Amino acid sequence: MTQKSNLADTYIRYRSKLMRAISNMVSKDDIEDIVQEAFIKSYEAGLNQDIQYERTYMLKTVRNLALNHVTSAASQLNDAVENMDALPHDLVGHSLEKNLESKERFINFCRATDTLSADVKRVFLLKKVYEMKQKDIAELVGLSESTVEKHVAKGLLLCSRYLAGLANNETPSGSSSSSQGVRSR
Repeated sequence: MTQKSNLADTYIRYRSKLMRAISNMVSKDDIEDIVQEAFIKSYEAGLNQDIQYERTYMLKTVRNLALNHVTSAASQLNDAVENMDALPHDLVGHSLEKNLESKERFINFCRATDTLSADVKRVFLLKKVYEMKQKDIAELVGLSESTVEKHVAKGLLLCSRYLAGLANNETPSGSSSSSQGVRSR
């Protein structure tokens, strides 16, 4: 029992010196935890063996724990840097390009829908953008379901042609001229 009380007394007496011994090795936030862990390890060791020089034993223990802490932190940092190659490309740098391409596709889609007549455009957008059912669109717009279906098909065809023309580097005006004829019908 005297060994236990000697270790506790030694810890209390030299705690500030133990903290100073590792203050230049680890961050201020970790010092207290490491010193307390050193006491626990020293206490556990004292249960299994006779520690003749408690202060020296605790000092070596606190330094070893601090070195292990620094090594572990450096290892985690190296692992994080090495694992950057394993990150998805979306997080690494291609996300800006994909974001730009997505916005460009959206703008082209908007331009394609602008080539549609007002009735076809309204029905097409309600179906494709707002994902409404044809029956609900027919009730909302006041058309038959058959007419709604034809408007959606016409909008899909004309927008597809417009976007295909853009993909083939044709000018949008060439594509929209064919849809101009549709507007007048």
